[in-house]
Amino acid sequence: MDAGEAKPATSIEDTIDPALLQQLIESAKPKFDIPPGSQRSLLQVGLIAEQDGGLPVMSTVRVNGAFVAPLIERTRGPLVSRWGHILFRRALASRLATPVGMNGADWAAVRAEALLQQGEAETARALVQQVDSGAFTSRLEDVALQSFIATADPVGICPIVGLTAAKRKGQEWDMVRAICTAFTGDGPPAMSQFDRMLNLGKGEKIDVLLAQKYAGSATANRRAVTIEWKDVNAMTPWRYGLSLAVGIEPPAEIMKNAGQGYALLAARAPMLPLPSRAVASDVAGGRGILSSGAMVDLYSQIFALAEAENAGEGDGTARLAETLRNAYVAHSEGDRLSAIKAIWGDDRNPEQAYSRRVLTAYAAARIVPKEKLGDEAAALIGSMLTAGLDRNALQWAPFVEQGSHAWGILSLASPTRPRPVPAEALDSFLSDDGSKGNLRSKLLLAGLMGLGRVGQGEADAFAKELEVDMTRATRWTRAIDGAASSGNQALVAFLAAYGMQGDSWRKMTPVHLFHIIRALQQVGLEAEARMIAAEAVSRV
Repeated sequence: MDAGEAKPATSIEDTIDPALLQQLIESAKPKFDIPPGSQRSLLQVGLIAEQDGGLPVMSTVRVNGAFVAPLIERTRGPLVSRWGHILFRRALASRLATPVGMNGADWAAVRAEALLQQGEAETARALVQQVDSGAFTSRLEDVALQSFIATADPVGICPIVGLTAAKRKGQEWDMVRAICTAFTGDGPPAMSQFDRMLNLGKGEKIDVLLAQKYAGSATANRRAVTIEWKDVNAMTPWRYGLSLAVGIEPPAEIMKNAGQGYALLAARAPMLPLPSRAVASDVAGGRGILSSGAMVDLYSQIFALAEAENAGEGDGTARLAETLRNAYVAHSEGDRLSAIKAIWGDDRNPEQAYSRRVLTAYAAARIVPKEKLGDEAAALIGSMLTAGLDRNALQWAPFVEQGSHAWGILSLASPTRPRPVPAEALDSFLSDDGSKGNLRSKLLLAGLMGLGRVGQGEADAFAKELEVDMTRATRWTRAIDGAASSGNQALVAFLAAYGMQGDSWRKMTPVHLFHIIRALQQVGLEAEARMIAAEAVSRV
């Protein structure tokens, strides 16, 4: 070698003992508590397999993670459509291939975060559990912690705490770590950790006391912990989840301003009193978190308990349960209809009113269609469709007037493709439209065009009369149209959910609805397209 020639760079392998190097490599690998042969692949992650009703697994195999992940992240909810929520939940929970450029654990985390945002804590927790503990990323660890706390199951995070999250910093991680220590049999050291937190003033006192009370249930030498709320001004996910975990219902004065997100959790919390869950169902039912059957089961339990305890007079939920029973089993059809309408109440609280229509879906299907009930037809049909009872609803078709509100709902909900809607029916519908800015007529047109149930000439003329430009294109419309053209069900579902964000159907534009319905129809999700379109006209 010449004197001026540079020496070759020395690699790390040349300076470290091979045995020590191998030891360092092994120590840096994630720790698994599952045998290699039983570890699950991260190439596909999800709960619902395609053969069990999930969306096609390969829908996302060629999708860029840098596109689909932000799309899901920006769908913060709520969605204007109950059926849109149900479709979004199905898409998020489906077993889907990991997109290009993404880690499978992060793919689960993105969807679990969205499920939590939508109030679907149980589904989020189940999705998190589809990833082996040793494969967790920090993002999945965070959403796992949120999911287990939201479902009042703090010990569910313990396998992760013992592996990839062993060195995570933060007050909540410290408290969870102490809880896991208590549940593994080291009660006294765990209790001393909570004492140290209280003495050092780490975190809010109420948070530490709730964790200490929960951990104390696992120790042989149980310590009494008193929970006082007088100095607590705000509710947090940690406080709510730990309160439920220790069997405490947070005070009503704190929950009053806590936000509807907690009601979505309360509706499915088995440790809460039935009346509290019933009140929460007035939010969860309309959102799509509770089915009609689940709501009926809830009120059936309330009725049975009230009957056993003779407590029907003073309890509002017990009286509602009795009215619901009459809506289903009263001898006279008139009495059943009166009970249904009593349950609906007025429209001063639109979200509650719609949830009550979900509650009465199967009772509405028991009302025999007849012409003299034409004024009730639209509400009864709308109630049936909340449970997907389209064939029951279609029995009203001979008894509703062409161009009426009920006719408009049925023209969208019909599972069979009817003849194209005539122009005179559209004009009649518009003349009877009492919605602000004729929004109901605009959404009817969007739904009919999306489903291909109106001729192009009639559609163009009606759009001109309504002053709606259905040809307007945006970045979002081009994206959902492209996804539909490629037949990608999952991507269409994610884009549809993104376009349905809002707290009222009044926030939905007819252009957005048209592209959503058409895209769903194109990729084979016709049932969902029909239900969303019919829901729009029913609720405006």
